Amino acid sequence: MDLQALKTILLVRDLGSLAAAARALDLDASNVSRTVSAIERELGQRLFQRSTRKLSLTEAGEAYLQRVAPLVEEIEAANEDIAARSQQPRGTLRMTASVAFVLEGIVPLLPVFHDRYPDISVELFPSDSNLDLLAEGLDLAVRLAAAPKGDLISTKLLQTHYRVVASQDYLEREGHPEAPGDLSARNCLCFALPDFRNAWRFRLGDDAPFDVEVSGRTTISSALALREAARLGLGPALLADWLIASDLKDGRLVDLFPGHTCAPANFETAAWILYPSRAYLPLKVRVMIDFLKTEFARADALSTRARD
Repeated sequence: MDLQALKTILLVRDLGSLAAAARALDLDASNVSRTVSAIERELGQRLFQRSTRKLSLTEAGEAYLQRVAPLVEEIEAANEDIAARSQQPRGTLRMTASVAFVLEGIVPLLPVFHDRYPDISVELFPSDSNLDLLAEGLDLAVRLAAAPKGDLISTKLLQTHYRVVASQDYLEREGHPEAPGDLSARNCLCFALPDFRNAWRFRLGDDAPFDVEVSGRTTISSALALREAARLGLGPALLADWLIASDLKDGRLVDLFPGHTCAPANFETAAWILYPSRAYLPLKVRVMIDFLKTEFARADALSTRARD
């Protein structure tokens, strides 16, 4: 019984099926089934009850895997630690984020990352849906939310700041709104998420926050497409600063209310790094997390100075 076999049956337990574990491991389901059967023969106990519709742990399987799981984590952690003493981080790192964040936030950093860690290959899975890290065999995710939920371990990557922006063409044609409340009478560009669609939140200095109801003829489910619509002069849009930094700098978009703090519904929205809950991090994942936090902290500091 080797370490990989134990990891396989733990993955079967976590995902609840042989087929899901096979997909995560990029193996045939028959290979995973043979691994489980071999371990059961060696132990002389059935670990899983199989039926045509579902797979569940037996009482013996639950007790056995509950004791085995921390041992496997300790062995892998020890292997990672000893490798880190003599080797550069290596392997394939699989990560996901929204399409916009991959394009604007991750891809521009890859040249620096690859120069620093030439033995790590990066596989990116851009998706505006929240992919299941275990089921998809992913090492980490970056997600935008007020606070992460679920069983994944999280660490904050950066605080997200929002701006209400429009193009120069739009402002010349429609005029500059004098106050956030004027947006209620404008044809705004709406993001197809509940927090963005009907009201935007504002705060001036230390004053109490207030909401402004917004509506418009155009609602878009892609942040990149929403930015392009704003560039084309279709109306004001509420967009994250990391997405529009270059547009504000070169004048393609104008910050309509630079004195106000803006948000879709919650001023505490942030970008979070998420990874599976376990007792250790592979070295390749650890260096990527540290790299992203360092690079985004530097960028956030520059953005803060620019706003001030």
